[in-house]
Amino acid sequence: MKVLLLCWRDTSHPQGGGSERYLERVGEYLSACGHEVTFRTACYPGSLKQEQRGGITFSRAGGRFSVYPRALLWLWRRRFDVVVDTQNGIPFFARLATRAPVVVLSHHCHREQWPVAGRLLGRVGWWLESKVAPFVYRNAQWVTVSEPSAAELRALGVHRVAIIRNGVDRVDASAAQESFRMVTLSRLVPHKHIEHAIDAVRAIPEAHLDVIGSGWWSDRLRAYAADVADRVHFHGHVSERRKHELLARACLHLMPSAKEGWGLAVIEAGLHGVPTIGYRSSGGLRDSVRGGLLVDTHADFLAATRLLLFHAQRRQTLGAIARDYAQQFSWEETGRRFMQIIGTANQEKMSAQPKG
Repeated sequence: MKVLLLCWRDTSHPQGGGSERYLERVGEYLSACGHEVTFRTACYPGSLKQEQRGGITFSRAGGRFSVYPRALLWLWRRRFDVVVDTQNGIPFFARLATRAPVVVLSHHCHREQWPVAGRLLGRVGWWLESKVAPFVYRNAQWVTVSEPSAAELRALGVHRVAIIRNGVDRVDASAAQESFRMVTLSRLVPHKHIEHAIDAVRAIPEAHLDVIGSGWWSDRLRAYAADVADRVHFHGHVSERRKHELLARACLHLMPSAKEGWGLAVIEAGLHGVPTIGYRSSGGLRDSVRGGLLVDTHADFLAATRLLLFHAQRRQTLGAIARDYAQQFSWEETGRRFMQIIGTANQEKMSAQPKG
């Protein structure tokens, strides 16, 4: 099959994150199974218009907003057997530009994030996500990554939702776990609330925090952490090996995000026996955190952090549970299940065509 993956970014984009990684790993699996995979996405400074990576052809054009209409015009002139339309806030509405079956991938709903875009754009964006997209794709197959995210989509009127969770990479990197050293692995954007992790360092003089990741909110966070700069270490974007070394030496993973579809970083930390503290209201963490603590308020977050930092035995018990849970996941299984979904979508389309 010729498969098109539509996404506003890829993992090489400076603001790429877990959702882009998910789609690329699915694409790599499909390519390894013999399918022709194209990944259409946005440009960024220094990017190539087209390149091959991991068996996938990457095609880039447009920026933050123009990537959507440019992708539709590009798709209008081409034929694919199946299209995967990724909804990061809004989808590409690929169904308007192709007769191929379209599978919609949505990691979570963005009601809580839209206000960051401004009052007017936020209202329009949420209307497109919550009203227009479910109508345009009312009979389509949707895919999400956790039960809380699936429940959000059903509440918007989406009926065909499959849950296909993230896999995880197993990297041979080890480091001695250090007491009072915490880590957060995240894009640095406002709704991730990395400030809450910095607050934990400020409240606990013994604590150190490694911040792994990059994003446009980085300068604000560095300024916020100025008074504890000797104990908050910003590493930016790092290699997979370095990422896992930093995760392995931490004793606690903090994920104070306002919204997560799943929380891949939770599973990556769990591989090293590192428990996570996050917010119950984030949605996806209710699925991914096994061995860890979910809390309701900022004060609870600080209290839970102090509790686990000063109670090594409980922390280690939770870490063992997190490790056992993390070992259940693989990108092989993620890719296999996604291939079943797009295969079914293609068969349904062919069955609906008139014979003769």
